[in-house]
Amino acid sequence: MSRQSVRRLTVAVAAVMAFTAAPLTAATAASAATPKSAASDSFYTYDGSAPLSSFAPGTVLNTRTLQYHIEGIPTPVTAIQLLYRTTNAQGQPSANVTTVVRSLTGDSTKAVSYQSFYDSLNPQDGPSRAIAGDVSLGGTIAAFESAAVSALLLQGYNLVIPDTEGQTADFAAGPEYGTDTLDSIRAAVNSPVTGMNSGTKFGLMGYSGGAIATDWAAALAPSYAPDVNKNLVGFAEGGLLVDPAHNLQYVNGALTWSGVIPMALIGVARSYGINLTQYMSGYGKQLYNQLQSASIIDALAHFPGLTWQDMALPQYSNPDSAPAFVSAVNRINLGSAPTPTIPGFIAQGDGGVLEGTFGDPAGIGTGDGVMVVGDVRALANQYCATGDNSISYDQLDPLSHTAAAVVWAPLAVSWLSDRFAGKTAPSSCGQIPRATRWHRSR
Repeated sequence: MSRQSVRRLTVAVAAVMAFTAAPLTAATAASAATPKSAASDSFYTYDGSAPLSSFAPGTVLNTRTLQYHIEGIPTPVTAIQLLYRTTNAQGQPSANVTTVVRSLTGDSTKAVSYQSFYDSLNPQDGPSRAIAGDVSLGGTIAAFESAAVSALLLQGYNLVIPDTEGQTADFAAGPEYGTDTLDSIRAAVNSPVTGMNSGTKFGLMGYSGGAIATDWAAALAPSYAPDVNKNLVGFAEGGLLVDPAHNLQYVNGALTWSGVIPMALIGVARSYGINLTQYMSGYGKQLYNQLQSASIIDALAHFPGLTWQDMALPQYSNPDSAPAFVSAVNRINLGSAPTPTIPGFIAQGDGGVLEGTFGDPAGIGTGDGVMVVGDVRALANQYCATGDNSISYDQLDPLSHTAAAVVWAPLAVSWLSDRFAGKTAPSSCGQIPRATRWHRSR
């Protein structure tokens, strides 16, 4: 894609969906579901007589059509929501929801699975809830992203937007993010009302928390969903979490991002059914209980200077001495996941001081404020060494995590557009600075 096209795309990213989408037909408007409060919305509950385990992953369990809402305000855009069978972090069958927005041209050949960075411990903050009309503080992130994904609709892509954290908001559980995403694509293809089929090509796209889902989906697809993998053209991601143990040390004592420490502890404990309070001080337990339903908005800059040591009992001041914690973070370390078999675009900033993260821990290094740049480079190099060398890496210096997202979005859409067009994926392999990533295995 030319630079002129990228500039046009950047402008399109700011377009409001209500002005770009075709209006609802009278028939669709008549059948549109009336939004319900998140707490009382029965659509999210599977109440069939057959056990979930009897359905194949990606099976559609329920369907509804409604208007796409932004901050509770309905737009002329039609959204199709699917309740589908998937698999949670512990390998158990579960039900989840995804949202499909059909392309403005009605073309069934291409779609983008967009993974939101809604980062929350509250199921009511999921993108499907915001799209259905629910308004919550954490849900404002999904509303903000609506303007960005409108650029994809303008280019004729179908959109699939999964609730990547599942219905219990299993924050930071990367493998579950991946299975939720892959089964969301299966559900979109299986549904007779989405306009997609077994021949539809998909691209994966996500930033920050959305990058967790994007990379895990790309990594797990060959084994978990080979039927999906064969139709993936590539994955585009930025601001990626690789080794959570490194990130904990990097944000330890940060001014803005230290609030993710208790959020991550809650998320992994919830996801894998483990008890981390056994390692916590009285203050740690207080925060742990306080943030059980917190979104990233509730945590950012709310606990400046917070450290693991503030939350831990003295004998567990070194996170390595907490066996259940070590076991959990090993399970969500992308460095131990399989290598994707599709091309990838990875972008990462390194301006963390701009967001109040001044740490530079030995063996870990700097980052964008929350994500560790050395880990991301190491993962990209690992993919180059073990994959097909079609990895493109872009170091967005000196941008911080938030600023890099703005630059990343049009680059990601442009890169995916070239993959859909059949162009050979560029490669940065051999040019990415080396970095040593520490694998926790104790």
